[in-house]
Amino acid sequence: MDSYLIWRLTGGKVHATDATNACRTLLYNIETNQWDDELLDMLDVPRAMLPQVLDNAADFGIAEAEHFGAAIPIRGAAGDQQAATIGQACFEPGMLKSTYGTGCFALLNTGTDLVRSKNRLLTTIAYRLDGKTTYALEGAIFMAGASVQWLRDGLRIIEDSAETGTLARAADPNQNVYLVPAFVGLGAPWWDAEARGAIYGLSRNTGRSELARAALESVTYQTADLVDAMRKDWKGATDTVLRVDGGMVASDYTMQFLADILNAPVDRPTILETTALGAAWLAGWKAGVWQDMAGFAKRWALDRQFNPHMDDKTRKAKLKGWRQAVKRTLTETVR
Repeated sequence: MDSYLIWRLTGGKVHATDATNACRTLLYNIETNQWDDELLDMLDVPRAMLPQVLDNAADFGIAEAEHFGAAIPIRGAAGDQQAATIGQACFEPGMLKSTYGTGCFALLNTGTDLVRSKNRLLTTIAYRLDGKTTYALEGAIFMAGASVQWLRDGLRIIEDSAETGTLARAADPNQNVYLVPAFVGLGAPWWDAEARGAIYGLSRNTGRSELARAALESVTYQTADLVDAMRKDWKGATDTVLRVDGGMVASDYTMQFLADILNAPVDRPTILETTALGAAWLAGWKAGVWQDMAGFAKRWALDRQFNPHMDDKTRKAKLKGWRQAVKRTLTETVR
């Protein structure tokens, strides 16, 4: 998509992409930062047809004046989640961000360590600046805000997503209802395409408040699975603060429960559209009109930090219940 847009914007003068988008093609060697000849031969893809791979902040040509009324330099390009990582100023190894939209995507900066995951996570390029590659571990959750949309559009038990926090607070604390939102299968770290959604712990007293709570909490449990896998994969993933963004983080209930389940602080910034912010910083820094990495990191602003308040016994019991629910949902092939 990015190389096509650059090609069209520059009137066919530039055929280029960036390292973060190139690494998602399954044709790029993220260790050597080159198109991989073995993979190209295997898939019969001529190297000559592939775009030049540049840093995330680089000269991608000039967008012709006919598009925007003036000739505008293109100085930055990045994949969606990598741009969000940059927008969250996760520049140091061990820094972790998670974006909560329809789905959820968590990225852990591993610095110059190319960590080959043994726990079903994706090893990826976080960004490449000034020729230096920074790597990350990534986990993808298919259903985050989409679970709330299901309550609204599928079950029609709410009229607006904002209702879920109020309903969750009103839910019966003695009911342990778990929603495993495998509507389209389960993503990382399970990768079970055949699994389907299930609700456990229902009783005759279960109502929309308990279902709303279960939907919100399912997002936090899935995040805990990702963070647990990251900690197993890389020793630098301990005692980290999670920076969050995306539409769903407006829910104070969800963010507080997330901090409780992770037993770690959760930081919500003042600017939640961090993907756009990261892309803007890349272009602005390369053009010389915005501060460098350190200056940008200093300007990152906190809206609210959520700190864990849940006791260990309760946390362990809730996580045990979640893992039992997931185990019962997985198909035989994954077990």
